[in-house]
Amino acid sequence: MRQNPARRAALLDAAIEVLAREGSRGLTLRAVDKEAGVPIGTASNYFNSRDTLLTQAGARVYERLIPDEATLQLPTSGDINTVVELIRETVTRVSSFPTGYLALLELRLEATRRPELREVLTKRVRADMDENVTRHVGSGLPGDAVAVQLLQLTLSWLILERLTLPDIFTDEERDKLVTEAVIRLAGNQVL
Repeated sequence: MRQNPARRAALLDAAIEVLAREGSRGLTLRAVDKEAGVPIGTASNYFNSRDTLLTQAGARVYERLIPDEATLQLPTSGDINTVVELIRETVTRVSSFPTGYLALLELRLEATRRPELREVLTKRVRADMDENVTRHVGSGLPGDAVAVQLLQLTLSWLILERLTLPDIFTDEERDKLVTEAVIRLAGNQVL
């Protein structure tokens, strides 16, 4: 297997685009080669099977969804309005990588049939959830662990609506829903 990390990343990024556009059935090594603009057979030099490609594409989506260090630094004080702004930033950031989110949805569906992919995604999603809870609770912002988990689940569906059926909610309605979700899930917490 080839080891050029930049080429591997480009091929995985191409796989994400193929997944988002054509679904998991459209993801082939040849389709990735074509999307990446590389000679036919290049992807097979990096991934020994379609399963390996799916699994590594799942990991790559999460690499690209991780916020930068500045965003990861939660304030050490604030009120419910601070939480609302942080959640709005998350929705905007994740929604700005629509192919990644749509590819992740395809990968989740595919994970119901592929135990290795399910294992990778389960570990990654659980680690993401645990990190979000730890950071939030440690910051002293309003909201306990359950509120953070419920917000993550709620926002996942809101992002899905925004990317798949964008005309259901206006931007103003989306912002109001984010505000209400934060207030109802984290605003009544006594710290």
